Amino acid sequence: MLKTGLIGIGAMGSGHLDNLIRLNKEKSDINLVAVCDIDGSKFKSNKKIEGNLEGVGGGGGVDFSAFNCYTSADEMLEKEQLDLVLIALPTYLHCEYSVKCLNKGVHVFCEKPMALNPDECQKMIDAADKNNKKLMIGHCLRFWGQYEETKKIIDSGKYGKPIAAYFFRGGGTPAWSYNNWLLKRECGGGALLDQHVHDVDTVNYFFGMPKSVSALGSILYEGSGYDSVTAQYIYDEPMAINAQDDWALAYGGFSMVFRVNFERGSVIMGENGFIMAGRGETAQSDNEKPFTPEYDKENAYYKEIKYFADCIINNKPVEINPPESSRDTIRIVAAEIESADNNGAVVNIK
Repeated sequence: MLKTGLIGIGAMGSGHLDNLIRLNKEKSDINLVAVCDIDGSKFKSNKKIEGNLEGVGGGGGVDFSAFNCYTSADEMLEKEQLDLVLIALPTYLHCEYSVKCLNKGVHVFCEKPMALNPDECQKMIDAADKNNKKLMIGHCLRFWGQYEETKKIIDSGKYGKPIAAYFFRGGGTPAWSYNNWLLKRECGGGALLDQHVHDVDTVNYFFGMPKSVSALGSILYEGSGYDSVTAQYIYDEPMAINAQDDWALAYGGFSMVFRVNFERGSVIMGENGFIMAGRGETAQSDNEKPFTPEYDKENAYYKEIKYFADCIINNKPVEINPPESSRDTIRIVAAEIESADNNGAVVNIK
């Protein structure tokens, strides 16, 4: 049984809270015993916290008397004998508190993005290695059913090699963050680092590390990082891969879509749902009738926590999302920022 603590119950943390409570009710290997948030009123209000994505936000109607509640993470770490901590703090605190927990001998699941830059990511990895503890970052799309199924298609070679891919993620501006940290470049990195990073990680997961990138971005909100971005990923293999993000849409809402085109087929997640189809041998031949494949519809946030707990309890390596891969995703992001700062110049991944 893993005695578990949760640090941060904002939009992401409250969603994790709901899943941890579900795991408690299921009498799983995870036992949530302590929660921490700088705003102690959350432990009394039971207010539902809103996010912009399915599975994000929650917390309404929670009986916090079932847990030890803290407004200081340091106090929680000192008083509780924890095995696992989930960190759902603002990005600029990820490195500091992950290292603190790891140095206390606690396994860490930290929300994405891993940190503000690759150097901070490496500090987290070094702390995990030094203390012989496991570290995983919450790149939930690696556990999202449609993305899981697409990864299987890529790895199996069912439709041949990928030749092109497109990813889009966007919606209204996140105006709900504590002290508006999401719109402060030094705290959250803007849409490029906070939201676009999902698709950067998917590019990394699906196709491996690109050798270089070219990115363009625009800033709508003064002091923010890039609020809109488009990026091209350059590989030794000839593939046309692009990802776009925009969290400044005036009508709000949220959407995430992707398309992966192969030598012999296509996979699309979009307005018409999740579909795939095989391609005919020539442009004149008939293609396979589009169909929706079977895929796991379980909550990805729930699945990623269960997976990490299994890795801890059975002392298995974190293979789906090792921290080194999450660090590499931030290496790609850092190159995109450098490229956007230089009007789309091609930047090699460092």
